[in-house]
Amino acid sequence: MEDIASPPNPRLDVRDLRVVLALASAGTTARAAAVLHLTQPAVSRALLAAEDKLGARLFDRTPRGLVPTEAGQQLVSGAARLLVELGDLEHRVRAPAVPPIRIRLVCECYTAYHWLPSALVSLRRSLPGLELSLVVEHTRAPVPALAAGDIDVALVTSSSVPRARLEERQIFSDEVAFIMSASHPLASREALTREDLRANTLLTGQTPPAEAQWFMTRVFGRERPRLRFEQLPLTEAILDVARAGMGVAVLSEWIASPHLGKGDLVAKRLTSGPLRRPWRIAWRREVRDAALRLATALESTAPRGLSAA
Repeated sequence: MEDIASPPNPRLDVRDLRVVLALASAGTTARAAAVLHLTQPAVSRALLAAEDKLGARLFDRTPRGLVPTEAGQQLVSGAARLLVELGDLEHRVRAPAVPPIRIRLVCECYTAYHWLPSALVSLRRSLPGLELSLVVEHTRAPVPALAAGDIDVALVTSSSVPRARLEERQIFSDEVAFIMSASHPLASREALTREDLRANTLLTGQTPPAEAQWFMTRVFGRERPRLRFEQLPLTEAILDVARAGMGVAVLSEWIASPHLGKGDLVAKRLTSGPLRRPWRIAWRREVRDAALRLATALESTAPRGLSAA
């Protein structure tokens, strides 16, 4: 009888992976401790133990919080997939005859539809028992649709989620950048001021009211200046108008990034720093298990964007 090869004996365990994912999402040991229901010292010790097992530093400690190193990024992307696959394996073993879970999903921001379909294709392969469908007609009002039971899960950026009936969790953030022609008068500036925004036409897509309110509050605080907005239905149209020098496009980093390599467009930040937009996943309590698995998968598949000039 041939000898059976012994399985690999990895140094990391599930607890290590959960700690690393929580730290990557939360950015600090304090917030990760709240997510994991542990004390902050316990999370710090767990991170040191994981780094010791691997012989590699997983996070850089910066004034803005913990930032994954290259090794940390590799571990985060693989850990989410492994945990999802392990959870799905356990689910199939415990209840092999359970019918598929059907999830109706919508995103509050149209920019998500540029990357979400490919993420869902990958997710379907790893979770064959999870059936996902996009319900784009509820894009502009996802939270009321959740509360009414018309959808099951929503990715939201700025809408308030009533915790009495729904649950939510932050999953990642992106940067809103300001894109303009390389020949635009502002292109030579290191960064833009609020006065620059007041003086120029701002090019946007079909922005939901909650998103527009978030932008005004983050950029201008309590001020409500009269800005010139021009809404265009297609990303390509927004970029073409910006390329022609007819305004400054306000776009997510992952939308803008592929169009910045030719040299005819440049990206700028505000003098106050990067304009970070938090993304959350919200769901009806009846689909909590599936929503959490979806959140874990999306944390590792969300696109990474630009470094603004």
